[in-house]
Amino acid sequence: MAEAVASPRLVQFGIFELDLQTGELRKAGQKLKFSGQPFQVLATLLERPGEVVTREELQKRLWPDTFVDVDHNLNTAINKIREVLGDATENPRFVETLPRRGYRFIAPVDGAGKGAKPTTITSAETAAPRRWRVPGRSLLFGALLLLAGAGFLIYRGRHVTPSPKQRTLKRTTFDDGLQIGATWSPDGHFIAYSSDRGGKFDIWVQ
Repeated sequence: MAEAVASPRLVQFGIFELDLQTGELRKAGQKLKFSGQPFQVLATLLERPGEVVTREELQKRLWPDTFVDVDHNLNTAINKIREVLGDATENPRFVETLPRRGYRFIAPVDGAGKGAKPTTITSAETAAPRRWRVPGRSLLFGALLLLAGAGFLIYRGRHVTPSPKQRTLKRTTFDDGLQIGATWSPDGHFIAYSSDRGGKFDIWVQ
């Protein structure tokens, strides 16, 4: 029989412990409120501790083929990670920011960083091919199912409503830090947003 052997699912760093199967982060054994995109970003960084993970890699991993404000979502996720871990941008202990490039997890890591994917070991007995006898009725039934499925797909293809054209997004801010709360000015000629590039969240217009 095939035997599944699961790799370690826990990643430990300092007093923190990340459970890749349950999606939980614990601090000294106490579960923290931490999930969603920040958890996914942290888990991705922990897969390659000490290595630079670019913003493009994170985008392809977390938001493939989607029209979202990746920079805003990623900055928000990194800020949440630092808030939960008690980390700082200027003197980081866990997540280091490399401007215009990406991020790197710099703390010592104990445990597997490749997730908890089971590895299947197949014995020689199960690896040997088997010959199956398929009754004629089963073949006929399978052919009927294929014909019915093909007919359904053809019918559905003729009645599918074309999806609306997706509009492309254009980035307007290139400053360090986090920009949030973008909105149009009343006359529609400017974009106002909040940014912490000056050390605190001020209103900027361009």
